[in-house]
Amino acid sequence: MSSASASQPPIDGRVQTVLANDGTRLYARSYPFAGAGDPAQVYLCDGILCDGFIWRYLRDELREVAPLVHWNYRGHGRSGTPASERVDIPQLADDLSAVRAFHGGGRSVLIGHSMGCQVALENALANPAGVEAIVLICGSFGRVTHTFHGTPLLGMVLPQLIDAVLKYPDLSRAFWSRVPPELALKIALATGEVNADRINPADMLPYMQHMTHVDLPLFLRMLRGAGEHSAWDRLRTLEVPVLVVAGERDTFTPAFLAEAMAEEIPKGEFLFIAGGTHVASLEHHAFVDAKIVEFLKKHGCV
Repeated sequence: MSSASASQPPIDGRVQTVLANDGTRLYARSYPFAGAGDPAQVYLCDGILCDGFIWRYLRDELREVAPLVHWNYRGHGRSGTPASERVDIPQLADDLSAVRAFHGGGRSVLIGHSMGCQVALENALANPAGVEAIVLICGSFGRVTHTFHGTPLLGMVLPQLIDAVLKYPDLSRAFWSRVPPELALKIALATGEVNADRINPADMLPYMQHMTHVDLPLFLRMLRGAGEHSAWDRLRTLEVPVLVVAGERDTFTPAFLAEAMAEEIPKGEFLFIAGGTHVASLEHHAFVDAKIVEFLKKHGCV
């Protein structure tokens, strides 16, 4: 079923296969709620190259108050190879609609990290029925390749990079697949892309292990799609409460963009994590998790 190796799956939860609108098989794992009441169902949307590592702590907190669904993007984790060439944000948002419909299409909370913020926003804008709240963690409204590290450089060089990979696909895949996860983690820690004083390295290793199993041309095309997509001009049409979480030291999606997004959304709320990087929800998980649960309770979602 899978086009990419996954990190060790959780020991519980029910595995499902959801068919996307083009026939792509999407992996989902649901965690039923055993408590009292009728809370909204929470959908966890990963970042690009990710396979759920970011939800390690939040998942357990949320399971105490709501039913959860975590799913994998096409070509990621245990989901299948895309049945069509489309891997842009609108297609991923359509995939989320298929996952939501499979699980009843009822009351929903969308939580995204990194690129998952764009997926959650696009889904809520295109398919708003049932969406009661959104949580956006260390992400943006779009155009991410034009703001990476605060410059448009990635967006400028990405077309040439894609051309080179497509020209030498076998060589590119061979190089990509042989990047040692432990080395990648050491580089991330040494460069400050993650906070070495706050992160448990074991929390990051599953991401490093998974990313090289995603097909490199697919990743670059998906990244290009994320760079071309923007929901900025539609943010004011959102009618539900939105919590925007930003890390002070996030170089992937700078905090000033998150703050501007929160201000643009009519019911936007902004949570700033001092010292937090792109994985602030791991580095400061107890604080972030409590704030997210508090937000959902305040708005009657759980």
